[in-house]
Amino acid sequence: MANVLVFTEVHDGKVKPVTLEILGKLAGQSADVAVVGDLGADQVAELAKNGAQNVHKLKGANLDKYSPEGYANALAEFIKSKNYDYVFGGATSMGKDLLPRLATKFNAGLASDVVNFVFEGGNFAGTRPLFAGKCLAKVEITGPKPHFVSIRPNALGMTASPTGGAGAAADVNANAGEIRAAIKDIIKAASTKVDLTEANIIVTGGRAMKNAENFKILNEMADVIGATVGASRAAVDSGFAPHAMQVGQTGKTVAPSLYIACGVSGAIQHLAGMRTSKVIVAINTDPDAPIFTKADYGIVGDLFTIVPIMTEEFKKLLGK
Repeated sequence: MANVLVFTEVHDGKVKPVTLEILGKLAGQSADVAVVGDLGADQVAELAKNGAQNVHKLKGANLDKYSPEGYANALAEFIKSKNYDYVFGGATSMGKDLLPRLATKFNAGLASDVVNFVFEGGNFAGTRPLFAGKCLAKVEITGPKPHFVSIRPNALGMTASPTGGAGAAADVNANAGEIRAAIKDIIKAASTKVDLTEANIIVTGGRAMKNAENFKILNEMADVIGATVGASRAAVDSGFAPHAMQVGQTGKTVAPSLYIACGVSGAIQHLAGMRTSKVIVAINTDPDAPIFTKADYGIVGDLFTIVPIMTEEFKKLLGK
């Protein structure tokens, strides 16, 4: 049995779902959770329900805002005080910034953007996409422990019947150390939508949207089903949407439970960014569009007719 630490992120007072995915997959291992800052009793209970044995809340000066140096220093000091074999975290914006720094401090290996894993005799064996998702590689980590692993959000899925843990919570005095880059202020985006890389449902528009104003019909559908709106590179290059919304090889890689592609042809670069979606729905006037080769459900027709109809049906289904 491996001794594992899971670093969790908190957004608006809630534990990010990727932490719960990791804990569910770690059933059978001894898993602790570490969070920088405070955590409410409800969140601690949720972590315990999903398998956390101990919840360590790292607190100290200069840790009230995320700092890659400060968080890495505080976590490294804490990890050194324990005997962890593996440290897991989400392959989120913060995770991609923080975990490589931590691995470097220990001169240890890092398996990044993993989409599945198993423990074989206490040893980690992960699966990660290579060459824009065209093939999957089995990865193992050698060298000094702890080993570090980042998990792609939504890739593992939630465990239906998670194994509960003790969930003993304790505060830990943490030292941020020397921070050379100071965070003066954090300006939140106007949108309250979940980031594309962590969204469970995504509605994406392509060049067929024709202009930025037409994205309002996708936003209306997204509001009904709790989705985040994305865009293809063609739509972004045409000025219909900002680059932050781009899904694809040169944009963001996503793995939602449901991906609805509206007017997206399905170029290989776009497919590279969303092919690991659980269910793909495609709407396109061209029956030969490449997106249909990857779609679980396809609708041949005009998105400006079909999307409003779908929105109304979702409203009826969800009672909105």
